Amino acid sequence: MHTPAIKFEYLKLKIIDQTLLPGKFKYIPLENIEDTYWAIKKLQVRGAPLIGIVAAYALVIHALSLEPGNSRYISSLDKAVKYLKSSRPTAINLFWALDRMKKVYKNEAISDITKINRLLLAESEAIHAEDAISCRKIGLNGAAILPDPVNVLTHCNAGSLATGGWGTALGVIYAAQEKGINIHVYVDETRPLGQGARLTMWELMQNKVPCTLITDNMAASLMGLGKIDIVIFGADRIARNGDVANKIGSYGLAVLAKEHNIPVYAAAPSSTFDLSLASGDKIPIEQRDAQEVLQFYQYDRTLSGIIKVYNPAFDVTPAKYFSGLITERGILGQPLKKSITELIT
Repeated sequence: MHTPAIKFEYLKLKIIDQTLLPGKFKYIPLENIEDTYWAIKKLQVRGAPLIGIVAAYALVIHALSLEPGNSRYISSLDKAVKYLKSSRPTAINLFWALDRMKKVYKNEAISDITKINRLLLAESEAIHAEDAISCRKIGLNGAAILPDPVNVLTHCNAGSLATGGWGTALGVIYAAQEKGINIHVYVDETRPLGQGARLTMWELMQNKVPCTLITDNMAASLMGLGKIDIVIFGADRIARNGDVANKIGSYGLAVLAKEHNIPVYAAAPSSTFDLSLASGDKIPIEQRDAQEVLQFYQYDRTLSGIIKVYNPAFDVTPAKYFSGLITERGILGQPLKKSITELIT
């Protein structure tokens, strides 16, 4: 059903270089912490759940590279965790996964480094396996609310290229396809880096899901024509009140959908919820390189420092715009703050 975005075999980590898709399909090795940091930073690997999984595996590789009697073993791992966390600030899964790994090697009851390494490996594999199961459950929960036939509008990429399984938002689509629902997907290109056009379209075509690519500014027109039945996208971080940070442009889609009485759902595992934040205005929003925008207009990189560009990677959709949140534990309905308290905490 899906092509795995990462492979971890014989203690070797490989990822699909997503910057090459759809023109070229290639797995590349991540041999150390530095490789992993830059792969996340440059979006060779991306997607909130997936970067958490990749970071966990990278920490295992780093731990195994240290000498068993190294007196700086713990401090080296601490440094690696801090370094990986600095790669991208918005997706909470990165921090969540690394904190899980940190609890393992910080366990004062275990002093044998060889044993800690085994436990780190087991924890990283558990994080990966749990996400695959979550994706499956999210997909089945989401498919249960879809009409038949249905036209779905999605944004960015929340499929197997962004997770450890078949995806969150795209997991709903794959589950619907599996159930025999007559489904068609409109795919926002997702400017400026085209994760929808390059990645989601590639995934859906690989899985023979009927789909149509649109530019981001065509969504309102389709909604006005009655061509969209539901909007489903992923999430990089969800605050305690139900505000959702996702790829830039998600907020605009939700506002448009509300105007046209179209239901909007975000699909995400419980690891994407950040219960330490009361609302979305506290979510850190990553600012990307100006050249990501300027490259389309043949501006030389030397002009990037002269031309002012606003290029946030994410925006925050207020909870009020959602019909619900699709999780592995079920669908959280309005009021989201109450539902999150009951099901997630």
